[in-house]
Amino acid sequence: MGTDTRAGRWLVDTEPSRRWPLYSRGNVGEVLPEVMNPFLFEVSLRAAERGWREAYADFGLVAPGDFGAEEWVVIGVFGGYTYINASYIRMLGVRAPGATVEAIDAQFFGESDAPPYRPRPGDRHWPATLRLGRTVLRALRTTALPALDADRAAAERFVAGRPAADAPNEALFAYIRSYPPLFQALFRRHALTTFLASLLAGLLADLCAKAGLAEHHIALLGGIGDVESAAPARALWELGRLAAAVPDVDAAFDDGVKGVGDRLAALPEAAEFNRGFGRFLEEFGFRGPDEWNFAADTWELRPELAYAVIDRLRRADPAHDPSLGQRRLEAARTKAAAEVRSRLRAPDRFVFDRALRSAAVHARGRERQKTTLILAQHEVRKAQRELARRAAARGGIDDLAATCLLTLGELEEYVADPAVHLVTLEERRRHYERLRSLVPPFLFEGEPPPVETWASRGRSAEPLAGGSRLQGIAGCGGTARGRARVVTDPGDPRGLGAGDVLVAPMTDPSWTPLFLAAAAVVVDVGAVVSHAVIASRELGIPCVVSVTDATRRIPDGSLVEVDGDRGTVTVIEEGS
Repeated sequence: MGTDTRAGRWLVDTEPSRRWPLYSRGNVGEVLPEVMNPFLFEVSLRAAERGWREAYADFGLVAPGDFGAEEWVVIGVFGGYTYINASYIRMLGVRAPGATVEAIDAQFFGESDAPPYRPRPGDRHWPATLRLGRTVLRALRTTALPALDADRAAAERFVAGRPAADAPNEALFAYIRSYPPLFQALFRRHALTTFLASLLAGLLADLCAKAGLAEHHIALLGGIGDVESAAPARALWELGRLAAAVPDVDAAFDDGVKGVGDRLAALPEAAEFNRGFGRFLEEFGFRGPDEWNFAADTWELRPELAYAVIDRLRRADPAHDPSLGQRRLEAARTKAAAEVRSRLRAPDRFVFDRALRSAAVHARGRERQKTTLILAQHEVRKAQRELARRAAARGGIDDLAATCLLTLGELEEYVADPAVHLVTLEERRRHYERLRSLVPPFLFEGEPPPVETWASRGRSAEPLAGGSRLQGIAGCGGTARGRARVVTDPGDPRGLGAGDVLVAPMTDPSWTPLFLAAAAVVVDVGAVVSHAVIASRELGIPCVVSVTDATRRIPDGSLVEVDGDRGTVTVIEEGS
């Protein structure tokens, strides 16, 4: 990695693949929304490329010569932003029996202006098609994923092995360097489970269409239960209920989120709430906004992020209790399954029953494996922060997270002598902030557009007038009306009130609790396997994803109607 910044190039930018030239921010944009920092690139992203390739091979997709000598194919970094290779994912639609490129595009990338697929020699590969067919048949027989338990145990061993706070620098660096092979293995399973969940969801959609009930596939994917990424939302919901029920605790939040932890600690009446919040941090403190990113704070490192969510939830409509939503979705799922089965012939019913069961197993598995990964990531984050803290005490910068702008080798030099890289850190921070102020293209083919042509993140868009409608992808069924509240930071959801419609640029598990404060959720990006879709189907909140530029075009405060079955968002009247 160099430090060349000519023409907007970021020091960890990769070269685009020549054979597989189409790239998209779809799906990966919600996992890695920010500019890629060198520490994350070196510790995790290289391992992710290798693990993803292995998952493709496990899946049966890979044909000889697919990757050649190219170092980066599956993932790319351009202008600092991470992209997924859409050309290669399209091979699922070309090589998997019964699949289509159009269906794969919709499942992984949502609505986009992607160029049509153009067949090329070597794309079709019958041995891969046979392997993929066998993979799907194995998946249909799957009733459990015990390998995920072994992966969780490996992650927990890694967590337990983190050096003590007073360990020497060498021990902390050795711990960090031991992580990439574990990440590669965990990510390999995560990617494979994601592929299977997506294809099984597509199979269910096909069977619903065959039964003449295409709209039922949304209900079939909801209410599956035991989705780990939704667990923090349930815990925060209970804390929000508790905060609202105790007048002194409620009043402490009324005085603002800033300093609320100190105010609560001094309140005898807050003892039960404080114990509950402590248990929450112990169980879920490793999660938070942009949680894949080592530079991002988690709930453990910055508890006010969680307090801000509780502040919104204490005024949420009791009807949004996630247990009630779960029961509604379970009932809808049972009803939809019975109706689809009644219209299918015996052979199709056989496949349908197994696809329904296995799709739920793999959807749960995807979120479980993601939790396993984030659990391990957090321990690396804490080790990196401790090293940065030691450097700060010896004249380094106070912004500990910003030290992720150094490579691992540079960090080692910086900890030994902070003066060595102070200028480097300042130069990179300026370049980082400039790239962060720009909107990367959602997709491109061939060479990425020059950074100089990217739009400014602060640019305005033509707001929608009353009666206007945006089309996205149906996430979770149901219809709701409310005032649109555009929220760009889950740690600062001010203005989001009970009955409002949450309009967000992207979501990860740190956003999920806010779903419970809203009447519905609308997201700029996303697809069938997006976090917002999986979480909303677990919590019972109407949701539409892949609503392009929703955060810029839907006026904050406007009255909108969200139809989670049809995937539409309609502006009823403009707000003030």
